[in-house]
Amino acid sequence: MDDIGRKFRFKVSVIGDGRVGKTTLIKRFTQSSFQRDYIRTIGAQFSVYEKEIEGDTIRLLFYDIAGQLNFDFARPSFFKNSRAAIIVYSLEKGKLGEDSFNHVLNWHKDITQYCGEVPVIIFANKVDLIDENSLDKTKIEDLVKENKFLGYYVTSAKTGQGVIEAFEAIIEILYRKFKSLSTEL
Repeated sequence: MDDIGRKFRFKVSVIGDGRVGKTTLIKRFTQSSFQRDYIRTIGAQFSVYEKEIEGDTIRLLFYDIAGQLNFDFARPSFFKNSRAAIIVYSLEKGKLGEDSFNHVLNWHKDITQYCGEVPVIIFANKVDLIDENSLDKTKIEDLVKENKFLGYYVTSAKTGQGVIEAFEAIIEILYRKFKSLSTEL
């Protein structure tokens, strides 16, 4: 079977509490832009990104799902058919940062409930708001290991730090997984 020129389409749910930077991370990656003002996502937003790897076309559909509790009724329909999830939390000091980290497992439970075991990567966002040298990575490393997440990336939608590497990691994981499955068929 000729492997050249195949097309892959992956839906990726980008989830996490409100105000952690999900929308700005996606825009930074797909459009190389940063929006300073916060605009609340209503329900979900969709972004498309295409990339070619080894002659194959990979199309990603990023579903940016609202993190506010008043949208939890809509999440099951937005999660449906996701091939992977990115759970975003904020590194900023204070309640938002602490709560968003503490809610990572709730988000994981939600995506697992509606999609089964899909690859999950954690984005620890807003590193530009802290002194990275004082960042204790033990908590996030333990969380990743205990829950068998694929890994984590320290990111900043504002500066772009870690964003390309983080998104490229999920693309590569999905491509390798489904490329090998399609050659087995």
